[in-house]
Amino acid sequence: MRLFTAIHPPVEAIEHLTARVAGLRLGAASAAGTNVRLADPARAHLTLGFLGDVDDGRLVEVESALGLAAEWSRDGRTAVPRLRLAGGGRFGRGQFTVLWVDVRGDVEALRVLSRLIRSRLRHARLPYDEKPFRPHLTVARPGDRLPPADLDADLAALQDYEGPEWSATELVLTHSEPGPRPAHHRLAAWPL
Repeated sequence: MRLFTAIHPPVEAIEHLTARVAGLRLGAASAAGTNVRLADPARAHLTLGFLGDVDDGRLVEVESALGLAAEWSRDGRTAVPRLRLAGGGRFGRGQFTVLWVDVRGDVEALRVLSRLIRSRLRHARLPYDEKPFRPHLTVARPGDRLPPADLDADLAALQDYEGPEWSATELVLTHSEPGPRPAHHRLAAWPL
């Protein structure tokens, strides 16, 4: 079972971002039928830890580790993290181009939670991706299907983007099914 942990922005924040993306050249290209692979707003999330493939029999261990991480992240904190989607950038080049929107606000709380998640998974000898944590929300995977000038214009437009502020209230464990019809299934959640 392919697993990841995430925080989900509220519908209002995703709708605000979706409206902004629709006004970009990327949005116009999608509306004209170009497969720029816009991210599905229904699956929008901020990944805090990617576990990859985990044996079904270890799900209880995963849930225990994540529950401890969420609990420890609350210790000593007086409020839930306040965040907003703002700015943006790109990963990769050419056919591997991914556009994303940045996360602002109490980002240090997300970093702490990500470190706690990895620490608890490591302690339980569970798999996890060791790439450096970069809080972001994927907007699209246009690859090389959008002219470079259009991509650059969209990146410049995203730099000025600032969505509404919201509270990160829960950590969610998700089962991800990749493929031509990807799906995400919520398995468990913990308050932050």
